[in-house]
Amino acid sequence: MKRPTLKSLEAIVGTLSVPSKMPCFGYSIPAAYCIVGGRISKDPKSTCASCYAKKGRYIFPNVLAAMEKRFQSLKNIDLWEETMTELIGRKEKSEWFRWHDSGDLQSVEHLNAIVNIANNLPHIEFWIPSREYKFVRDWKLKNGKFPKNLIIRLSAYFRGKAAKARYLEDLPTSTVGWKESPHECPAQHQGNQCGDCRACWDPKTPNVDYPLH
Repeated sequence: MKRPTLKSLEAIVGTLSVPSKMPCFGYSIPAAYCIVGGRISKDPKSTCASCYAKKGRYIFPNVLAAMEKRFQSLKNIDLWEETMTELIGRKEKSEWFRWHDSGDLQSVEHLNAIVNIANNLPHIEFWIPSREYKFVRDWKLKNGKFPKNLIIRLSAYFRGKAAKARYLEDLPTSTVGWKESPHECPAQHQGNQCGDCRACWDPKTPNVDYPLH
């Protein structure tokens, strides 16, 4: 069977995103479809009240169209999983990948597809931040441990506070303006770039704290 072209793969699931600060490709969907994020964004104290993915380059028409195409492709989750495995495996030449520089998990099925992609591509370290604790908890209660190359960081709901979720105490977290964090994202001190830092992908880093942006 003839191998599909990258163009044909992108026609199904959309292009990979290229987060400016990251050392790798990513995959983003519109922040407007965040479930928990959309709910808590109405609270000015929440980490989603001033969402970076609802301003700047994220609201350019071409970027919005690309993210919408990716979101719509999730309607056929089996095809999405198969196609994403092939696309990421062929395009990502680094050891890293970032899920959702915009957007979040949409369902347990969506998370399960991401788990399967990580299992299919064991040479790549995947990182996904999420406020969808219920989806993560439901998957974990049914299936057990996540793949070692899939780092799920539970994102805090409110600024200055830790991220906590029942049954998920073993997962790493991320916060915004939490003074007790053992690690602060260094990007703001190095040209808004990750540089050689890979703390977000490191399960041994229990929490990464970010400035409000």
